[in-house]
Amino acid sequence: MFEHLIEIILPEIIHLLEIIGVLIVAIGSFRTFGHYITHLLNPNKNFRYQHELGGSLSLGLEFKMGAEILKTVLIRDLSEIWVLAAIIVLRAMLALLLHIELRHADSEEVA
Repeated sequence: MFEHLIEIILPEIIHLLEIIGVLIVAIGSFRTFGHYITHLLNPNKNFRYQHELGGSLSLGLEFKMGAEILKTVLIRDLSEIWVLAAIIVLRAMLALLLHIELRHADSEEVA
């Protein structure tokens, strides 16, 4: 009975997490673009575009990675595991690269 409940509820939770991740990336991208346009019109304003966009991308990737981890519960054969593992590794590498880029931008700003 519990397994049947998981098979019904878990896909909905996974889809919700993926939608949240996409919304975070989209809203963060539009917000950063809005600030960029504002900066073009008023160049005196100092704004850290990399931090806002990078933070949104990183948080969105975390939600997407959470959804991928939950998908491991629903895996039925070995080929699905390899695909899911590749997706998780790629998203983890993207998150790490974003973190390194943000840290690099912080060190440039301090110097």
